[in-house]
Amino acid sequence: MIILDGKSLNLESFVKVARDKEKVVIANSAKEAVEKARQYVDEIAKGKKPIYGINTGFGKLSDVLIKCEDVERLQKNLLMSHACGVGEPLDQEIVRGMMVLRINALIKGYSGIRLETIEKLLELLNLDIIPVVFEKGSLGASGDLAPLSHMSLPLLGLGEVFYQGKRMATETCFQLTKVTPLSELKAKEGLSLINGTQAMNARGALILYDAFRLEKLATLSLSLTLEALQGIIDAFDHRVHDVRNQKGQIQIAKDILFNLKNSRNVTRQGELRVQDAYSLRCAPQVHGAILDTLNFVHDIVIREMNAVTDNPIIFPGEFDAISAGNFHGEPLALAFDYLGIAISELANISERRLERLVNPQLSNGLPAFLSHQSGLNSGFMIVQYSAASLVSENKVLSHPASVDSIPSSANQEDHVSMGSISVNKASTILSNVQSVIAMELFASAQAIDLRNASDRLGLMTAKAYKIIRKNVPYINDDQIMYPHLHKMKDLVQSGTLFESVYGGGKE
Repeated sequence: MIILDGKSLNLESFVKVARDKEKVVIANSAKEAVEKARQYVDEIAKGKKPIYGINTGFGKLSDVLIKCEDVERLQKNLLMSHACGVGEPLDQEIVRGMMVLRINALIKGYSGIRLETIEKLLELLNLDIIPVVFEKGSLGASGDLAPLSHMSLPLLGLGEVFYQGKRMATETCFQLTKVTPLSELKAKEGLSLINGTQAMNARGALILYDAFRLEKLATLSLSLTLEALQGIIDAFDHRVHDVRNQKGQIQIAKDILFNLKNSRNVTRQGELRVQDAYSLRCAPQVHGAILDTLNFVHDIVIREMNAVTDNPIIFPGEFDAISAGNFHGEPLALAFDYLGIAISELANISERRLERLVNPQLSNGLPAFLSHQSGLNSGFMIVQYSAASLVSENKVLSHPASVDSIPSSANQEDHVSMGSISVNKASTILSNVQSVIAMELFASAQAIDLRNASDRLGLMTAKAYKIIRKNVPYINDDQIMYPHLHKMKDLVQSGTLFESVYGGGKE
């Protein structure tokens, strides 16, 4: 069971809740902070001093004072009017992630929301009643307004949910489960629920978790290709990387040597050739820079997981409420653009290694396109085409979304982050890269068999080879390839290959 306290949520625990459906409880200390902030909001709501979102309208309408008797209606109207998402519903694991992140932010005691409201969101999460939230419609500035509104509607019995694999009206689900919706939202509660970056951060955190694993598999794939191409191991000598002093590069070189421990397929410099091509020899420098990027993004994501992203922010100890801009998604927008660029490079260099495997002028003696009877058979020729297509698509998707901005709310909100678009692109890039790495793994196993070298593999490459061969065959004569490619993609994407070789965890 995961205990939320508003300050110590990490990536592993987040994934356990979002993906593995771990139960969640709120720390008692956090409950006290929530109650204290709520008491102060109740005092503000009774007064005549205009405080944004408590007794005023929203956005450009912030100068419109709301009557005391209309404050509760204002909050319900906010959720209904802001639920403008479009596109396909987000995966339920992403919405579960949104829910746990929003709870973790609200319990810090700076939002002024009632504990009862937070606990209703927690109840839905633990019952696995997951709101239907649509993937598009957020500018990533005044919080993820549209997606968080969809997430919050079921608290009032509104909107739609997924329950036990079925999409249904929230009212229908609550009748089945005997869940009682909130009768109303009090002052500021609607705003507290939707003023945050939790939609983009939830999706981005899951992408990041998978990207850490994918980097390990990409380095494993590289290692298998090195054996298939009789690559030179000297380039990974720790002395080379220590003198550059780049942390990721040093780590990747260590990982490659560990993967290749006891290998009898790799060579030494001068034995067959003096040096390898960059896609092999410079892998620590490239993969290492990517690993450094993942770690950089990780720090930003974790800080945001435990951050206050409301507006206004309630400071009950100082009897103050300050309207500012912690909801702005720029830190995440830039980070997820950077993440997309980094993981696209994993595919970029992988596709170049795949080309070396299939090209008889570059493969150090392997048959053309990894086919024993080239000409009659095309072998892995079009596997490389498919990889090249995905790499090219990633180059387009890697254009940053965060450099764009469109003013909204009558120019009151005149600069937005577009962070939701950054993370949407990163999701597609991740999927494409998983396919390319799967193709390289498939091709390198074929090359190993063509060299009759499977009994000379390294420590970790031997493990990978065995798992690959349990799932896809050696291709002797041409056959329909897509089922094998899809199976390899599933091995990579599902985590099966990673867990079989390395065990659990992100690293």
